[in-house]
Amino acid sequence: MLNRRILRIKAFKVLYSYAENPDLTLKEALQNLDTSAEATRDLYLYLLALIPALTSEAARRTEAARGKFNPTEEELHPNLKFVNNRVSALLEGDPDFQRLLEKKKLSWEQNDAFVHALYETVRSRPWYAEYMASPEDSLSRDVALWKHVFEEELEDSEDLSAILEDQSIYWSDDLAYALMVCLRSLDGMAVFGRWSYPPLYQSEQLSAQGRKVEDDRQFVHSLVSAAYGRFKEYYDLVAGSVSKWDRDRLYTTDIVLIAMGLAEAATFPDIPLKVTINEYVEISKYYSTPKSRGFVNGLLDRLLKERLN
Repeated sequence: MLNRRILRIKAFKVLYSYAENPDLTLKEALQNLDTSAEATRDLYLYLLALIPALTSEAARRTEAARGKFNPTEEELHPNLKFVNNRVSALLEGDPDFQRLLEKKKLSWEQNDAFVHALYETVRSRPWYAEYMASPEDSLSRDVALWKHVFEEELEDSEDLSAILEDQSIYWSDDLAYALMVCLRSLDGMAVFGRWSYPPLYQSEQLSAQGRKVEDDRQFVHSLVSAAYGRFKEYYDLVAGSVSKWDRDRLYTTDIVLIAMGLAEAATFPDIPLKVTINEYVEISKYYSTPKSRGFVNGLLDRLLKERLN
């Protein structure tokens, strides 16, 4: 599930915490790292749980309309295509999925206002009307509908972002990635007709396919350990590489990103330097200042070349 890019981001956040709080021990840092990794998979489960929650909302409204004092013909004989969608049925009938939700206490009951509002939004979309009117009735068609919901209604939702921020301190930046994994799971359900719990690390999935790959958990643990152990050295190296005026303007995020790059190059010499540099430049786009991209790119490239020569 978790690829190297998101693991580098999580490692960066852990090292940033250490830079801001030097009392953080390496053991605590690694524990935070593991908690953050598992939290992303929890978010994935929570988002998938929206499918049966939204379906239940539709069923509830359908029954309420039928029970009205003077229901219309359409209310008496509603189109139940969405209510009976197969994706929700697969998740509700999967004991592993239900057990995980219960174990991790993941439920939308306390955020039913969001579910109500989301259902209203979904019902207003042209792709929903097309789905309901289409004579095709299949699992793949149901999956296509849910992919619309996940792709178009969730990532930019301010209400959802607020809910996730309240639920977990680890979820605020992981929504886009968790949604991507949800989409992959939906594609898998369309092909295999069942849901399967993704391994936490991408290397586990590749190993299960018979591919020889380095363990991703070991990779990110080694990366954090190396950056943690030599952080003061790397900090001094960065500070000593800029003018006194620039030193006073250094951002902690930039120092941490460069330290991560130096640690990765020293710990994993088989990874091309260009790949390492590009990874931390990409992270700088989202977590530092507009000028950080050029600063991180230029200084990290220079320091790595100096240390290799």
